[in-house]
Amino acid sequence: QVQVVESGGGLVQAGGSLRLSCAASGSIFSINAMGWYRQAPGKQRELVATITSDSSTNYADSVKDRFTISRDNAKNTVYLQMNSLKPEDTAIYYCNLDYKTFLRTPRIYWGQGTQVTVSS
Repeated sequence: QVQVVESGGGLVQAGGSLRLSCAASGSIFSINAMGWYRQAPGKQRELVATITSDSSTNYADSVKDRFTISRDNAKNTVYLQMNSLKPEDTAIYYCNLDYKTFLRTPRIYWGQGTQVTVSS
């Protein structure tokens, strides 16, 4: 009953920019937080950035001052503006949804992921 649509990934040269979008819909009572995680080849999935319903944000040290996460609560959409991209940012980026069902059951939902490739 929950859907997450991710977009904005692609191939970009080092120093370039991309903007990721993640739109959530379906049987959602409320959203506690949304965020982005990434997984590079041979690595574990790691936090990139999160934003709560009251707009509190959290960033990985490696992306601070380069990435900006934002949210449109009315559209249940989260964005990740990625500037000054580095080859080390190459990974599959996954949208994460922390929400409650109409029965107030807390749940986590993962998007299918979108590829970001930064060439040097």
